[in-house]
Amino acid sequence: MNLNSAVRKVQPNPLMMVTLLGLTALAAPAMAQSSGSRSQSPAAPSAAPVRVDEGYLLGSGDRVRLDIFGVPEYSGEYQVMSDGSINLPLAGSVSVLGLTMRQASDTLARRYSEYLTRPVITVSLLAARPIQVAVSGEVSRPGTYTTTLGDTGIPTLSRMVQMAGGIKQSADLKQVEIIRRRPGGGGVQAFRVDLDKLLKSGDLSQDVQLRDGDSVVIPAATALNLSNASELSNSSLGASFDRPVSVIVAGEVNRPGPQTVRGETIAQADPGATGAAPGQPNAVTQRLRAPTITRALQQAGGITQRADIRDIEVKRTVSNGSEQVIKVNLMSLLKEGDGKQDIILQEGDRVIVPMATAGVNAEDAAIMGRGVISPELITVNVVGQVEKPGAVQVAPYTTMNQALLAAGGFARGAKRNQVEFIRLQPNGTVDRRNVEIDFSRGIDQAKNPPLQAGDTIVVRKTGFQSFTEGIGTVLGPALGIFGVFR
Repeated sequence: MNLNSAVRKVQPNPLMMVTLLGLTALAAPAMAQSSGSRSQSPAAPSAAPVRVDEGYLLGSGDRVRLDIFGVPEYSGEYQVMSDGSINLPLAGSVSVLGLTMRQASDTLARRYSEYLTRPVITVSLLAARPIQVAVSGEVSRPGTYTTTLGDTGIPTLSRMVQMAGGIKQSADLKQVEIIRRRPGGGGVQAFRVDLDKLLKSGDLSQDVQLRDGDSVVIPAATALNLSNASELSNSSLGASFDRPVSVIVAGEVNRPGPQTVRGETIAQADPGATGAAPGQPNAVTQRLRAPTITRALQQAGGITQRADIRDIEVKRTVSNGSEQVIKVNLMSLLKEGDGKQDIILQEGDRVIVPMATAGVNAEDAAIMGRGVISPELITVNVVGQVEKPGAVQVAPYTTMNQALLAAGGFARGAKRNQVEFIRLQPNGTVDRRNVEIDFSRGIDQAKNPPLQAGDTIVVRKTGFQSFTEGIGTVLGPALGIFGVFR
């Protein structure tokens, strides 16, 4: 008699099993009464199964429970070994690597069918192994991340994105790609997810559950949508701002070059805070604002009076090696309060502020002079026949007439109808010209130009004043001798 026939021979008949179970249940009260005060402690309950979707694939480290209907002696808890197999009584080593729960149940049923008659087997997951997911593309910290199922179940796409530091502004949320292994080793499949729908309409179907070995690829957008970028920065999926970014600011700023831009910490009332006494103000919390283009311009000393803030460019190199060029109109921010123009910067961005081809008008000068992107004061030189000659600090876009008044106005003997204006140009040449003075004139590039840092205004003497000073220089010694005789 071989082993198989022996095993089949000892299998109880189902009808007999039901009868025996019924007799045992009926005999239990009598046994309890005959035992008096003695009682047996109940068996320790088995761990509750972990809820997973049908696509969960078993792997090394999983702990499963095997239930064989009617054969409890072969049921039990088993660990999936490093080679993906489990060691079972009678059946030996059986590989379940890469199988779903249903596939594993069918595989074990076929294996046990060699020993049991029509076995009914159920496989459930008791403890899941750590899950590894690769996140790449436009996230702050691309790489491989390990997590466990825990109380929240299988990790979702949004959770893994947060573990990777959040999504950058340069990302295309509509084209997020997930690459997944097919069950049973049937290659890989790729499908796309629209996270923009999750942010705008709360479509939870886009927040898919991830599996062990999944790869998440967040591509770069061909062009930045300023509205979407603002929504992303205010969401839980956006990149965190806890670290400074290094950028380069070039063009019409006072200190061009590399800049380290940090997020600004601001205080705000927390209406949800508890513990405040009645009638007392709400608790104040600290919130970190993103490093934006206006912060970078402030770091670079502010814009010059030659800057064209309507056509600023931000050049950004994304993960695939291509370059995004983002146009920014900060005049729209200053005049209309368009906060979308104050874009959030990323590591390695280049901010280029061009020179204005036409002169600034009085309205724009007034707005830019008060804006946060301009320096608080600039230094110009007013020399010659003024009451307080020397370096004078004035507000940006101060005109030449205003600088003369800031220096105390004309002194005695000054040539009041004309001054000399001197400016060093960016290309190294010198703009030097005589300008007629008219204090009733507004801003005018030719006759009352707005000043830039380093400009010089020379107020000369009148011809008669120069003549009398020359005579005094010549006759001074002689007049001194006459004074001695007197």
